[in-house]
Amino acid sequence: MRQEQRVAVTDPTTLEALAHPVRLDLLSYLMSSAPRTASECARAIGDNPSNCSYHLRVLAKHGLVRRVETDSGRERPWEATITGLVSDVAPGTSDHAQSAAAEVVLDASLQLDRQVAREFLRSRDQAGPRWQGVQPRSSYGLRVTPEEMRSLLEQIDALVRPFIAATRQDAPAGSGVAHVSVLAVPRPSFE
Repeated sequence: MRQEQRVAVTDPTTLEALAHPVRLDLLSYLMSSAPRTASECARAIGDNPSNCSYHLRVLAKHGLVRRVETDSGRERPWEATITGLVSDVAPGTSDHAQSAAAEVVLDASLQLDRQVAREFLRSRDQAGPRWQGVQPRSSYGLRVTPEEMRSLLEQIDALVRPFIAATRQDAPAGSGVAHVSVLAVPRPSFE
């Protein structure tokens, strides 16, 4: 198992590279699995190997994934160099390119969240009986201050962090990879 390496991405060109749903999906897959070839990545995310190879090379150029050497030399697996990332840039930053790129990454990430949820709903019956009772979505209307919201998100992060696939060493037999996303945004129009 790897040590946790969560990085803050602020470089506009790296943010632009991440602003593609296939790249985000590839990075997510590699962060939650052992090294995989482009063909294995393609099967996992529902794409073709040549497209995945291209996107893996783009991610590698930005240091987010790398090739893994093998004894055979025939297989050419890739692995994530990180276990998580933060790409939110504070509003009002003086670097407009950085802000714009971070917004595009967030949008791509939200698209990926919706895609993953739709895929689950389409294939829910194939998930197996153990996963049938898991409620995939919860939504709450909270009344909080910004400080309370930050504290709540930090608490959720602390609860989730021990289960991160890339770093978890005590996963029980029969465990699987799950996509968990937390979105917390203010609703000023509801005031």
